[in-house]
Amino acid sequence: MKKILSLLAVALCATVAVEAQELKFAHIDTQALISTLPEQIAAQTTLQEEAKKLEDQLNVMNTDLQQKYEDYMTKRDSLPDLIRATKEKEIQDASQRIQSYQQMAQQSLSQKEQQLLMPILEKVQNAINEVGKENGFVYIFDISSQVVLFHAENSTDAAPMVKAKLGVK
Repeated sequence: MKKILSLLAVALCATVAVEAQELKFAHIDTQALISTLPEQIAAQTTLQEEAKKLEDQLNVMNTDLQQKYEDYMTKRDSLPDLIRATKEKEIQDASQRIQSYQQMAQQSLSQKEQQLLMPILEKVQNAINEVGKENGFVYIFDISSQVVLFHAENSTDAAPMVKAKLGVK
């Protein structure tokens, strides 16, 4: 009975060792990969153009506010109290509109960035999934995420295979 148990234990250990040797792991730097994609470059260009438009509008608003303020300051002492209060309220309202515009512009840019990046991220994830399945990898670690603390030199770099899937040289 002891011989059978010993034999089973040895067989189990040998099976585990063989299976452990067959496990395949790979790594990829997704941030580096994504930064080289033509879609990412186009998305960044679109985002910069959108930011420029919003910034130009903000500059117009700031120039208008500055002009109102300078006009008010030159005439302030000669204005009746009611007109002075009205001008001060206009300046204050314009300043609040600028702050509100800045917040809305930030939100708009964030939404635009999400809208542009989601298809790219999905495309890359799908390519990684396909490479993993085709090559029998158990895991593909993203080394750009700072989660993987170590990867050996014999770990397969999946980036060239994913780039090939994406049609990127």
